[in-house]
Amino acid sequence: MDKSKTRPQALQPIKRPRLEAPTMAIRGPIPNGPMHPRPLIALLDGRDCSVEMPILKDVATVAFCDAQSTTEIHEKVLNEAVGALMWHTITLTKEDLEKFKNLRVIVRIGSGYDNVDTKAAGEFGIAVCNVPGYGVEEVADTTVCLILNLYRRTYWLANMVREGKKINGPEQLRDAAQGSARIRGDTLGIVGLGRVGSAVALRAKVFGFNVIFYDPYLPDGVEKSLGITRVYTLQDLLFQSDCVTLHCSLNEHNHHLINDYTIKQMRPGAFLINTARGGLVDEHALAAALKDGRIRAAALDVHENEPFVLAQSPLKDAPNLICTPHSAFYSEQSLTELREMAAGEIRRAIVGRIPDSLRNCVNKEYFTNAAGVRYPPFPGYPGPDGMNGGFSFPNPAAAAAAAAGLVVHSTTMDAHPAVSHSTPHSTPHSTHVDSGSHMAKAESSEVH
Repeated sequence: MDKSKTRPQALQPIKRPRLEAPTMAIRGPIPNGPMHPRPLIALLDGRDCSVEMPILKDVATVAFCDAQSTTEIHEKVLNEAVGALMWHTITLTKEDLEKFKNLRVIVRIGSGYDNVDTKAAGEFGIAVCNVPGYGVEEVADTTVCLILNLYRRTYWLANMVREGKKINGPEQLRDAAQGSARIRGDTLGIVGLGRVGSAVALRAKVFGFNVIFYDPYLPDGVEKSLGITRVYTLQDLLFQSDCVTLHCSLNEHNHHLINDYTIKQMRPGAFLINTARGGLVDEHALAAALKDGRIRAAALDVHENEPFVLAQSPLKDAPNLICTPHSAFYSEQSLTELREMAAGEIRRAIVGRIPDSLRNCVNKEYFTNAAGVRYPPFPGYPGPDGMNGGFSFPNPAAAAAAAAGLVVHSTTMDAHPAVSHSTPHSTPHSTHVDSGSHMAKAESSEVH
């Protein structure tokens, strides 16, 4: 006897209606129009997109090129990329920018943008942005660290101990530490009082420095808020300073700001520190000044040719010199902060309007025509009621990019084939400069 037939109705198993496979209709219609292919964003001179992807993956397809020149960039990127992220190891001249067919925004992962022709970019309708606010504390701390090393000879004394030299008694110590100086009462001259320059000024006061600065782009009264002294010519700053530190951007007006002529205006035996841009210092003139003692000692974190190789530099035989590998900006926190801020600027370009939505566009003047009308940021930009508030692009989907051999990062792809190059390149690090300088817009516009 089938017991299931005698079971009370209340105990019979309930047959639930079968659910069909979910359809797009369950999610509701896309409120702002049809779905469009995501724009292509390219990291030009790096490989690691792990920080940028969480910020951009829902609005863009991100590819990396790992190139050191535009000749190494995949044709698909040149034809379809609408945005580019770049470190300092690649240069974009007018001729390079002409190769990009749809590029509308470039974000320099750092504050210095002397490796981009911003004028040509503006004429092509390409917004150029930087990241001026990251790493301020790190660069300021490094600057003070280098100043202390020059004054207290810590670097050289530590090397003597490492090399096994025995220092016993005041006579031997005097010879070993010759050149050490007392800080309190000396004058520190800061060229460029932007974010980093201001941070250095505040730190230097604690050590007893008399702090002066030169920055022709700042309004009157800044010196009163910081409790420091302003001078109005570079010559005055060099003449009064026992130690000079540079915190300004590099441009065509201040290349080799420190040269044979300006070194002669410095106090005999002064110190020099540069954590801004290598091109601010004529290395041949500095080498000669160190050898004849016109400059007592110098510390450089940035160099005219990077990556820096001392054996190939005019400074190779210069005494009393500390060189570090463009690392002043670096800490684990600052590097993450830098990349997040750069990706955020790219995102604002995608979901907003150029240049109105951008926080740090350095060539904004090119995006207003004679009638005062803002140019649309990208071809096909549908306005605020477009695709989810963003852009409409004719670019193919990420799968097409992957099929073309691009290294693509997207929300649906895990394996990424590498783009071939004629020569391999190591992953570059970011750079950063200060802004503000003699004959250059001050670091008040910004830093690294």
